[in-house]
Amino acid sequence: MIVLNGDVLSGHDLTAQLDLHRKAEAAVTLHLVEVPDPARFGCVPTGADGRVTAFLEKTPDPVTSQINAGCYIFRRDVIDVIPAGAVTSVERATFPGLIGQGAVVMGYLESGYWLDVGTPEAFVQGSCDLVLGRLSSPALAATAGVPGEALLLAGARVSPAAQVGGGTVVGAGSVIGPGARVQRSVLFDGVEIGAGAQVSGSVLGRGARIGESAVLDAAVLGEDVCVASGNELRAGLRVWPGVDLGPTSVRFSTDA
Repeated sequence: MIVLNGDVLSGHDLTAQLDLHRKAEAAVTLHLVEVPDPARFGCVPTGADGRVTAFLEKTPDPVTSQINAGCYIFRRDVIDVIPAGAVTSVERATFPGLIGQGAVVMGYLESGYWLDVGTPEAFVQGSCDLVLGRLSSPALAATAGVPGEALLLAGARVSPAAQVGGGTVVGAGSVIGPGARVQRSVLFDGVEIGAGAQVSGSVLGRGARIGESAVLDAAVLGEDVCVASGNELRAGLRVWPGVDLGPTSVRFSTDA
């Protein structure tokens, strides 16, 4: 049985991971990657044969740069002993328990594309990487055909005088006005970007409206947010769904 974390984007070879799992007759086989800062993740040391020797969930003193990458192959009998109807952390309970019992837990280490998309910034990065073709996806290929600077979904309209690129996604029915510049962003369906607005590294929820000459830098807007002309949202500002940032020109920043 294959189990995946829902907040990772991975291009690793799942077939090779399955092959290792079968050959080792493992109880569980974990996909592992190496990262510069393993303290934020589950640290997973292994022996020379790839067998996992410990599972140290988010330890401040990691003993290895190998981390849990969020793709697990379970033998069915391991799943069956996890209590039904109870909240169970496989990282804190199941995996350490199996290792303590002497069960074979293997680590499949690969250096292919992998990204934890658990923050808005990482979500934008992953989306851009897919659009630009840094990571291939059959689903994207069926939608866009070939990688490019931007992905325009059905009914999206971009003025010839606008600049859209860097892996931006423009949702269905969205409109980008003349002179606007949208880079490295994710626009959900029905977003409106006014003339001369600048949007970079941002996520705009369904139905968001951005006035003329407004500036958004690394901002996250919920559904139906309205940003009036001339406003500036910078430094990772978050705006709740439905908020109307009125007609006056105000500079919004987390530094304020």
